[in-house]
Amino acid sequence: MAKRFQSYMIQLAKSLKRWPGRYWRKNWWHKLVTIVAIIVIVLIGAMYGIAEWYIHSQAGRPLEQGVSFVPDYAQSLGVDPQANMDALLNIGVKHFRLVSYWSDMEPQPGNYDFSQLDWEFQKAEKAHAKIILTVGLRQPRWPECHAPNWVNMNAPDSQWQPQLENFMQQVINRYKASPALESYQLENEYFLKGFGICTNFDRQRLISEYNLVKKTDPHHPIIVGRSNNAIGWPAGQPQPDEFSISIYRRVWDAGITHRYLEYPFPAWYYGFLAGFQKIFLHKNMMIGELQAEAWTPNGQSIQQTSLAEQNKSINAKRLKETFEYGRATGMRQINLWGAEYWYYRMVKLHDPSLWNVAKQEFRQN
Repeated sequence: MAKRFQSYMIQLAKSLKRWPGRYWRKNWWHKLVTIVAIIVIVLIGAMYGIAEWYIHSQAGRPLEQGVSFVPDYAQSLGVDPQANMDALLNIGVKHFRLVSYWSDMEPQPGNYDFSQLDWEFQKAEKAHAKIILTVGLRQPRWPECHAPNWVNMNAPDSQWQPQLENFMQQVINRYKASPALESYQLENEYFLKGFGICTNFDRQRLISEYNLVKKTDPHHPIIVGRSNNAIGWPAGQPQPDEFSISIYRRVWDAGITHRYLEYPFPAWYYGFLAGFQKIFLHKNMMIGELQAEAWTPNGQSIQQTSLAEQNKSINAKRLKETFEYGRATGMRQINLWGAEYWYYRMVKLHDPSLWNVAKQEFRQN
């Protein structure tokens, strides 16, 4: 029996050795398929190798898991924003990405209201937490571009850009001395045209804003974000101190299938993006938004969507897997997207399942 098996293996090895030559002598499309297959295997192998290098190279850095927090969104869900932030601090959240909406903070020209951002900074300072402060016109949450009503966004940007930059200066000067401030995020996925109500994507405006932030506060780093899976390479100006990326894994496909769609990218794919950037641009990358809230179907609001339907997008098991997925990318700064939503499910829908997962993860970290 052993001899028969040995003979079989020898014949198989000889056949495999002759296979490439026989296959190559077939029709031209056989050759094309062979070449394409080899190229794909080599590319995936190189990508995986870069990802593994990056993941191992970052393993010694401390893990900083935080959340994006938008008081306006918490309020829209019917929860108290201050109680929401207090609860996040109580479960161990020490890193926040906060917003400075132009529409909220300069409701009339020259009339500023920083009360909301003031209490956020005060809570963070008291808890020794750290803040990434988003500045500019485009910031997280719909409609993305948060211009006040008195600004005509259909006018040339030469008319409203000076007003925007004056507002940005007011924000930066107010908070740049805070011990909680860690860095700025300039705009939010600035060149993403497929989401949000935004009309101006001029690179020169972004460069001007970058120079303004650097001049007003040269002591804190600036982050510029790239969007989830968007094709492109951040090679143009401005070149920030650090890049961020948004990762959304399970979304509702309203265009073709009308079903939930899960992107097939493994965690190491984002490790490759971060590693490739590290090699060629010498810039770190962080996860600016890691999807951790429900993506509702057909444009419904969260309040219009049943809990059973929300669970098709995210539940406790998926949230735990999301934390694990973020860490598996190798990136050591991770901001979860959906902290207001976890709190809403707990206090309004009486479902603490997501909150309990987050509490376990942040306290463990």
